[in-house]
Amino acid sequence: MISIFLRSLVFNILFYVTMAIWMVAALPTFLMPRAVLVRMAKAWGRWNIWLMRVICGTRVKILGTGKIPKGPLIFASKHQSTWETFALFSLIDQPVFILKRELTWIPFFGWYLLKTGMIGIDRKAGLRSLKMLVRMTREQVRLGRQLVIFPEGTRRPIGAPPSYKSGVAMIYAEGGVPCVPVALNSGLCWPRRTFLRYPGTITVEFLDPLPQGLRRDEFMSRLTASIEGATASLVEAGRREQARLSGRVKDAGAGGGRA
Repeated sequence: MISIFLRSLVFNILFYVTMAIWMVAALPTFLMPRAVLVRMAKAWGRWNIWLMRVICGTRVKILGTGKIPKGPLIFASKHQSTWETFALFSLIDQPVFILKRELTWIPFFGWYLLKTGMIGIDRKAGLRSLKMLVRMTREQVRLGRQLVIFPEGTRRPIGAPPSYKSGVAMIYAEGGVPCVPVALNSGLCWPRRTFLRYPGTITVEFLDPLPQGLRRDEFMSRLTASIEGATASLVEAGRREQARLSGRVKDAGAGGGRA
């Protein structure tokens, strides 16, 4: 546990210090096309994935990339951790995240979100916010970009019952593009509301696309079943791996004590 604590402490310090460095280095991109900042943000995401692997022993496995259609579409992803907010950005070709508006108010960080075209919504505004979201969704689809939405609206702890919001069905119905469900198990290695980072393998799986034109109830049923079923399998496999890793650490400690 002490090792995990120290590794997590080092990682978090470097995560935020280097974030500040990246943001300063990106200042000139405000005068450049959006694509320049997007490429830089992708590089920042890859940097954090590398940093977590080197310091915390957390590896990443990506499955199902061959299932992703070309062109504009919707990615509907499980949301367990902060990890996927930067990791998915680095994995997707033309990402546009749908996120809470308050994030765009953060100095510098929020300005970069706006510059890269992220869509901030006021979750308290109800139907008015949804109508604005649909309009902005259509605009991004026409530009050939790929929307990323977390259908549950916020991070959910592993094992919590699913809580999918109807907004994703409205976006799907009005967007007129396929939807790729995304399962993951990031919460095992980067749990919410704690600074601890655990060794293991974070697996992201892009699942079979849902074609455009499904009825809303059928879409929600298939989306929920697809994401939840695959996520449960990834979590189970991740827990087995972490148990093996924990056993090796204990064995090594016991061996060291006997020597």
